[in-house]
Amino acid sequence: MAGLSFCGNNVTKNAYSVDTGMLNNGCFVDALNLVPHVFLLFITFPILFIGWGSQSSKVQIHHNTWLHFPGHNLRWILTFTLLFVHVCEIAEGIMDTNHLHLFMPAFMGFIAATTSVVYYHNIETSNFPKLLLALFIYWVLAFITKSIKLWKFAEYGVGVLHLRFCITALLVVLYGLLMAVEINVIRVRRYVFFANPQKVKPPEDLQDLGVRFLQPFVNLLSKATYWWMNPLIIGAHKRPIELKKIGKLPIAMRALTNYLKLKDAYEDQRNAEDPEKAPSIWRSMYRAFGRPILLSSTFRYLADLLGFAGPLCIYGIVEHLNKKPVKEGSVYFMSSNELLQNTSVLAVLLFLALVLQRTFLQASYYVTIETGINLRGALLAMIYNKILRLSTSNMSMGEMTLGQINNLVAIETNQLMWFLFLCPNLWAMPVQIVMGVILLYYLLGTSALIGASVIVLLAPVQYLIATKLADTQKSTLDQSTERLKKTTEILKGIKLLKLYAWENIFCDSVEDTRGKELTSLRTFALYTSIETHTPSPSTPPCLVRHTHTLALYTSMSSETHIHTVALYTSMSSETHTHTPWPSTPPCLVRHTHTLVNGGFFTWGSNLSTLSDINICIPTGQLTMIVGQVGCGKSSLLLAMLGEMQTLSGKVYWSNKNRYSVGYATQKSWLLNATVEDNITFGSPFNKQRYKTVIDACSLQPDVDLLPFGDQTEIGERGINLSGGQRQRICVARALYQNTNIVFLDDPFSALDIHLSDHLMQEGILKFLQDDKRTVVLVTHKLQYLIHADWIIAMKDGSVLREGTLKDIQTHDVELYEHWKTLMNRQDQELEKVIFTSYSPTDRRHRGDPVEGVLAVPVLWWLPHGLPHGLLKLLKHSVMVAIDYWLAEWTANGDVPVNGTAGLPDSYYVPVFIILCGAGIALCLITSLTVEFLGLSAATNLHHNLLNKIIHAPIRFFDVTPLGQILNRFSADTNIIDQHIPPTLESLTRSTLLCLSAIGVIAFVTPSFLIALIPLAVSFYFIQKYFRVASKDLQDLDDSTQLPLLCHFSETAEGLTTIRAFRHESRFKQKMLELTDTNNTAYLFLSAANRWLEVRTDYLGAVIVLTAAVASIWSSGKSLPSSMVGLGLTYALTVTNYLNWVVRNLADLEVQMAAVKKVNSFLSTESENYEGSMGKLNTLPHQMLLPNTLESLVTEARQYTHKMWFNTQSIEQSNGILLKHTVGICGRTGSGKSSLSLAFFNMVDVFEGRIIIDGIDICKLPLQTLRSRLSIILQDPVLFSGSIRFNLDPERTCTDDRLWEALEIAQLKNMVKALSGGLDAVVTEGGENFSVGQRQLFCLARAFVRKSSILIMDEATASIDMATENVLQKVVMTAFADRTVVTIAHLVSSILEAEQVLVFSAGQLVECDSAVNLLAQQDSLFSVLVRTHK
Repeated sequence: MAGLSFCGNNVTKNAYSVDTGMLNNGCFVDALNLVPHVFLLFITFPILFIGWGSQSSKVQIHHNTWLHFPGHNLRWILTFTLLFVHVCEIAEGIMDTNHLHLFMPAFMGFIAATTSVVYYHNIETSNFPKLLLALFIYWVLAFITKSIKLWKFAEYGVGVLHLRFCITALLVVLYGLLMAVEINVIRVRRYVFFANPQKVKPPEDLQDLGVRFLQPFVNLLSKATYWWMNPLIIGAHKRPIELKKIGKLPIAMRALTNYLKLKDAYEDQRNAEDPEKAPSIWRSMYRAFGRPILLSSTFRYLADLLGFAGPLCIYGIVEHLNKKPVKEGSVYFMSSNELLQNTSVLAVLLFLALVLQRTFLQASYYVTIETGINLRGALLAMIYNKILRLSTSNMSMGEMTLGQINNLVAIETNQLMWFLFLCPNLWAMPVQIVMGVILLYYLLGTSALIGASVIVLLAPVQYLIATKLADTQKSTLDQSTERLKKTTEILKGIKLLKLYAWENIFCDSVEDTRGKELTSLRTFALYTSIETHTPSPSTPPCLVRHTHTLALYTSMSSETHIHTVALYTSMSSETHTHTPWPSTPPCLVRHTHTLVNGGFFTWGSNLSTLSDINICIPTGQLTMIVGQVGCGKSSLLLAMLGEMQTLSGKVYWSNKNRYSVGYATQKSWLLNATVEDNITFGSPFNKQRYKTVIDACSLQPDVDLLPFGDQTEIGERGINLSGGQRQRICVARALYQNTNIVFLDDPFSALDIHLSDHLMQEGILKFLQDDKRTVVLVTHKLQYLIHADWIIAMKDGSVLREGTLKDIQTHDVELYEHWKTLMNRQDQELEKVIFTSYSPTDRRHRGDPVEGVLAVPVLWWLPHGLPHGLLKLLKHSVMVAIDYWLAEWTANGDVPVNGTAGLPDSYYVPVFIILCGAGIALCLITSLTVEFLGLSAATNLHHNLLNKIIHAPIRFFDVTPLGQILNRFSADTNIIDQHIPPTLESLTRSTLLCLSAIGVIAFVTPSFLIALIPLAVSFYFIQKYFRVASKDLQDLDDSTQLPLLCHFSETAEGLTTIRAFRHESRFKQKMLELTDTNNTAYLFLSAANRWLEVRTDYLGAVIVLTAAVASIWSSGKSLPSSMVGLGLTYALTVTNYLNWVVRNLADLEVQMAAVKKVNSFLSTESENYEGSMGKLNTLPHQMLLPNTLESLVTEARQYTHKMWFNTQSIEQSNGILLKHTVGICGRTGSGKSSLSLAFFNMVDVFEGRIIIDGIDICKLPLQTLRSRLSIILQDPVLFSGSIRFNLDPERTCTDDRLWEALEIAQLKNMVKALSGGLDAVVTEGGENFSVGQRQLFCLARAFVRKSSILIMDEATASIDMATENVLQKVVMTAFADRTVVTIAHLVSSILEAEQVLVFSAGQLVECDSAVNLLAQQDSLFSVLVRTHK
């Protein structure tokens, strides 16, 4: 019989004889094994086609992910194992091509196994379990036929030494296990042989079509290859990925689920016997998330073990390359060793080992990242719950700052997440090292031990360097935090810095901190380079890198993570607890809402801030709390709300537990939400009530001017609203809430008299009193005392007097007369004008979109990057030369070649040493070069950015959100400093390594270039789709992280308000939603990275297989086996680095957006600091506004308004001569404050001049002009540091002068009582002082300067009347010989001014002395005075 036949060509051997029985004929038994496979194919193919045709009729759930048959994963694992065994069976049988029966059943078995898993998947997703009966019959038949074959093998003496017997035995076991799985499905689902089949319901996640993250629900193959991500990644190329496209998280991955899991693990550690012992957060993490970490570690072990299969297969290919297998004419039973000596089999095994190794590795990565994200969500929820319970003293005394909270949320939780990611390396590395040394010893003998000893000896050095790296990294973080803190203070107080010409002082301070930060970064770069390249240039980078990273995180865990651990334990003594107040005592009368009995309260020290407090708040009445600045009025409200620590005494409420309290703080607190959301604050929307509240707070004119009305989103910290608007929205929030009691803490401080009077009449006396609500009002406006039902007068932290106004008039005549005197000096009401305001800009979009980010910013790198690129090229050339030289040495050293003796080792060793030395040096140089080049560029960018920002005109800060500017200095600067250089270095290294590998393979086997074309096309499309999707997902991750951070900041700043309203649960829910949204984006980004890496890894495995096949085919053309080994070794590196080329390219594209954002700020125009004349030694104080002054133009909050100074009605030929004391008045928005900015040349003068002693201020250098003037702003600004620094940052004044200024500002006694005196600490924003005290410090700051001209812009708005009267007298005395310009809402405060300027709608309408203007009955000034009285 010629040709190929089923039972072979040798008919003389009686291949078809059945004389001794059919089962004794091996060919017949093999044919019998074909029957189950053919049966399955005939049965399943029609069903599959029918099933695929009816996909559209399935229920509306994620039907293709509903995996509800038991034993699903086990079935897939067994099927894949079955496929692998069939491949081995085919390989074993194909050795003898004359015997078709040896591999034909195996081939059909492979097809049947593939069909079975496809069939099973479709049956499972279609939920037709009865059709699984065909699979059950198939497994039974296959098990029987294979068992017969195994039995016959044993009968004829074929045993475990023969490969065919082992394969058959494995197949019997696998078919048996699969049959058992099928029986289990029948037992559980009862779909056949049972009367009542079990009905199953889809999981809740799959019923919710909003859940789009399907990794936990898809089948094993889709899980391993992330096939379910294909639609998202491919679709991103056509349409950007949006939040609704990625949907929600599955329930098991949500922050609440994981928080409860972590909390339970944390609480379970509490011991009833030792309640003081704090639970361990580390042990809680292990109990809650230890199982997936163990699973990840298992995957990692398998991946590491399979990683050694690659070198072993290459070794086998090189060893047996030129050995030809001997074919037998008859059936031949080979051993396992013979199969593994076949180079083609080794090439296939190499490919399969690589595929499995990379699959397990990516699975390990995914599990750890998913677990880390779950842990991060749980920790964020835990931290947020702790923040909601923080004592107010923690924040106000600086023990827990906003920066620390942001650091915990943005950095520390991420570090713990990445620590989990690195955990499997902790126990995987020793296995790698031990297995590597064993393998090397097997191949090289004692030489391997010498190499291992070098690694062991260098381990302490590596550890030392790693600890240095950790210390340097911590130092960098500290310096970065300090720099950002200083930058934030500069930006918040930029107006003050410009007015006082202190920009350079604060700029130098930031530059000093920046210098320390850059020093740490350079040190870090140096240590990294030394540590990475310490062993040798050929050391696997992952080995060293993992050592460094683990050492870094483990050594940092005791330092960097201390805040996270301490958050749950160390602050428990200062935790704000919501314990219910004691039940109502007998002494609490029926009409009293709140009573404080014998109260002593403190802000965290043993010294009581409030002493002997005994007060009662009558129900349904208006109670006013009055007193001087710093006497404890605001503290009393907070004490009643439970925000202060109680030393003794009780606070009683009319009900057993305190319900929600409508609370408006003195310092306005707004959400980054719409105006409507800020007012309703989670309460149901009632249109009539809402409109009434808006009208009561005079907000309607402001709302009408907003771009989207009350749907306009308020910017961060209310940046797009004025101080008065912010204050009234906070009051409106308290009014709108349906609470029985309302606390208003100085709601009039930022309002003029007109608005204050309207709010008092319509909001408090009418709206609140009509509802019979209990109102407690803290105020300095004594004229409103006549409306009070109950008055509490405070002094020095104690209650001075309590009662009605009539009671005080009767029993404390002195106090009443004091109030009466103060009230007579003040106007009773303010101007009644139409409120005008600017049009704030909707801050709906906080970010600034960046597109085309890679093309332009890359040019930033090119000038210095080109030499670096040449160095990298030279380094990789040397690395290739080292490997090539080793291959030549292996091939020709001391080995006869073609009858000629090989070259001695002395010929190769010196060249090898020189190449290695050059490689080490070039590695170190290139690594340092890229880091230092990056830092050099980052240094210049930050320096230019800081100078541009700090010297920008004030209008720039009005139209640019503070958060956006800070983002340039924080996140973007961090990316430029620490991310772009290593990413660029990794990109060039990975690219050059891949090119080197392809070049070496092509040199060894040129035929490889043919296969390279389709591989390159595949790689192009993979990276094309991934880069687009990755950019979208990274943008989503960034954009969803910002609201989360803002929510934490908002909560920390508004703790008292949130707790007063009892809205903790609502804010918790919002935090959980924001966390889940951010985690969803991050999980999809992680899954997309795995999608890429799996495909590039498989592509790399195909490259290795192609290179191996090409080498085998070329082996007959005198190709040295050492060169084959060189080519295959380089092919293995492609697998490691191919995905990093795409990853780094995508990362660099996103990171370069930071450079573009910074560059966009570098184009900001700067103020003209030079002027047209040099510095002057003296700058007299006489001020002249000439007739030629016609217009000034200034921009604020993205709109332009003009102030026209019309002086034609003034009968003075030389303009307006300002005298020593000048008062400026006018209605709201008339241009008073803008005129004060014009004196400092902070607005653009388009026409006219402002002249000081004959000198046009526009020609003066700004530093000279502003350093000779002083101004006191309405909003007090203090910087963190000392009182001395806040009064005199230039450090030019003596202590006596500072004490004199404090005495003038009525602060001397208070400062002397502080620990440290002038060097007493001022916390961030001056939060450890009251608002009034901060205003007094700003007054003292102006007095220290003793400039010739002082401008007071509503400087006493937050100060009580008594202190204000004293200050006015002191100012008039201290500045008797100087010009004092007072801008006031209260006309009474400028009645004694020598000159009064009256503005209306931006026009100067009157200018004369107060006496002359009052004499004119029809003058605007007279009208204002009459209406005020």
